[in-house]
Amino acid sequence: MLKQKVVFESGNELATIACKQIDYHIMGYYPITPSTQIAENLDFMFSQGESKTKLIAAEGEHSAAGICYGASVGGGRVFSATSANGLLYSLEQLPVQSGTRFPMVLNVACRTISAPLSIKGDHSDIMYTLNTGWIILFAKDNQEVYDFNIIGLKLAEKVNLPVIIAFDGFFTSHQKKKAHIFENDKDIQNFIGECKREYSALNMDSPITIGSYMNEPDLINNKFQLNLAMKEAKDYLIEIFDEYKNISGREYKTTESYLTKDADILIFALGSTFETVKDSVDKMRKEGKKVGAFTIKVLRPWFTDDIYNICKDSKILICLDRQDSYGANGGNMSIEIKASLQEKELNTKVITRIYGLSGKDFYAEDGVKLFQDAFDCLDGKEIKRFDYLGNYEGNLSIENVKPFENIKEEDTKLNITKVEYNENTKTFNVTGGSIKDISAMPKRIAPGHGACPGCGIPVNLNLLLSGIEGNVVLLFQTGCGMVVTTSYPKTSFKVNYVHNLFQNGSATLSGLLEMYKERQKRGEIDEDITFIMVSGDGGLDIGLGSALGTAIRNHNMIIFEYDNGGYMNTGYQLSYSTPKGAKSSTSNIGQYEYGKELFHKDNPQIFAATNIPYIATVAESHITDFVKKARKAQEYSKKFGLSYIKCLSACPLNWGDEPRYERGVIESAVKSCYHPLYEIEHGITTISYNPEEKGEKLPITDYLFKMGRTKHLKNEKYNDIVQSIQKEIDRRWQRLKARAESPYL
Repeated sequence: MLKQKVVFESGNELATIACKQIDYHIMGYYPITPSTQIAENLDFMFSQGESKTKLIAAEGEHSAAGICYGASVGGGRVFSATSANGLLYSLEQLPVQSGTRFPMVLNVACRTISAPLSIKGDHSDIMYTLNTGWIILFAKDNQEVYDFNIIGLKLAEKVNLPVIIAFDGFFTSHQKKKAHIFENDKDIQNFIGECKREYSALNMDSPITIGSYMNEPDLINNKFQLNLAMKEAKDYLIEIFDEYKNISGREYKTTESYLTKDADILIFALGSTFETVKDSVDKMRKEGKKVGAFTIKVLRPWFTDDIYNICKDSKILICLDRQDSYGANGGNMSIEIKASLQEKELNTKVITRIYGLSGKDFYAEDGVKLFQDAFDCLDGKEIKRFDYLGNYEGNLSIENVKPFENIKEEDTKLNITKVEYNENTKTFNVTGGSIKDISAMPKRIAPGHGACPGCGIPVNLNLLLSGIEGNVVLLFQTGCGMVVTTSYPKTSFKVNYVHNLFQNGSATLSGLLEMYKERQKRGEIDEDITFIMVSGDGGLDIGLGSALGTAIRNHNMIIFEYDNGGYMNTGYQLSYSTPKGAKSSTSNIGQYEYGKELFHKDNPQIFAATNIPYIATVAESHITDFVKKARKAQEYSKKFGLSYIKCLSACPLNWGDEPRYERGVIESAVKSCYHPLYEIEHGITTISYNPEEKGEKLPITDYLFKMGRTKHLKNEKYNDIVQSIQKEIDRRWQRLKARAESPYL
């Protein structure tokens, strides 16, 4: 046995420690709860010089998987982590990795699949990967997360297949427990062996083609070889388990059983629930009942014989599935276990219970009740072979009471702003919009929401909607704005509201809009409606492709971006809109890192390249300008097509500043030209507020030093970073002024 030490860490932390000790070359990632901590922890280690692994922040999980694949064909060791819809978003790329036989390790902190949106843990994500050609190990506790990350890479490189290490989100990923880790990183590296690849896209002496076009009859041979690799993995995994026992003292098998040899009734549970079921077994054994439990550690390849050997003498098997394969009378584990028993012609009766969805707790008493029901079944009582555990009937007798009255169209026709259309220039001139008049506009968003004190989202949304007259339909991408306003069964919205995920909000609203127009043509609808998509929290990173597609199609709608400069709803990781130099949980401060290394993305100019009719930037520090532009956007969207508006939205929690001073922080962003106020109408740029002309121009430090996330830049050792930021802000401002001076730009 090699030298080890005891630590008290979560599953996510232990995955990070294993990654650091293995010394991976690359981690491509995108933050998603509950796996995000892995990237956060590894970035912190990198900033302190404890890890050499290069982290590459993608704009979405699909690209993160592409980064990992590209790095893999480069011949190095590659690592990643994801969860839930992030895993599904990258799913298309998984067969690419396995089909071309390049190893890597992906940690999956299992979580509920949307919709409805939930960030709690179940197994509805990992089961989608069963047919992707990846080896899948499932860790039931923190120790196994650490050990399987080491075992998994050795196996991956032995058979040239990628490996998933799955574990329960929040239960295993976040709960801290004692675990043993190796003291010396070199011991792990020696156990895994040298990183050698037979094929690499970086070998200039022997060029190869990776991922060629292939038809029958060759493709069937390719898949047959992948099947053979899985069979090979079965043998090698047993060998590696034995090797790992010799260096760690921990013995692993493909299954783990508890008091099963003489048991009449068994419960199968995957992951952390197995430990709870063992408590249920102990309670029943005290009553003299012959019961047992087992779990499996390997979902792919599948070990039929090992499952048979556990179940062969049992009379009833209760399969607990933490997901449902809807319409199949069981989740994937039930279906596969039943197939294994049928293959062995075993007559054990299988009962399936869907449990624990969205992290719903499973208690030892629940296991006892299941055992008792099974014994009743042995005594001849009828019992459902398939059912949900813990679901409940709604009370249909309760009257559906509206929390507030609908806002009628006439309630919003207040002439707060006056619009004049110039037929010659095809532009709108908007006047009015005084603060006194704005306050008369009824709020489409109710006062009740869960936003943090000082959050700019509700402020900016209400300012936007103060300039919008008539009926409104809102679509929110996932983010803080959505989470804090729609916690079931309540809602903060007095108007129609739709949610879809980060990556597809614009496309979804464009579909809704076009249905509205088609139904209008057919005389089914006669209301006049303004359609607005609200995005923030990095939603126009991962969702930029969808948004640009919508812009190119030029749908009659508004995209409103509240830019709070990070992925805030997952705990503040760096976004492409985060300021250069800013500290976040994936751009830490240390000897080897000074915060975010990239300049913030300029979305208004990106949208300008699509030639949509109207683009504007707004700020809560300039209220009248904000409301006028909102009204302009509405008019442009009705007459010409897509309008895009961007505001800078304060996040005191993660910006590290005082909520009461946020308007001043935003104003300094405007006056320093970090967030200049301008609009682009039919390609022609007009600056709405020029701080130079008013003698109010501020250095960028006036904005950066007001926030805790960038205060470290005051240190003179970061002078070159500050100077580079100032230089880039000046360059963008000069370009903007040049555009405004041109009759063509």
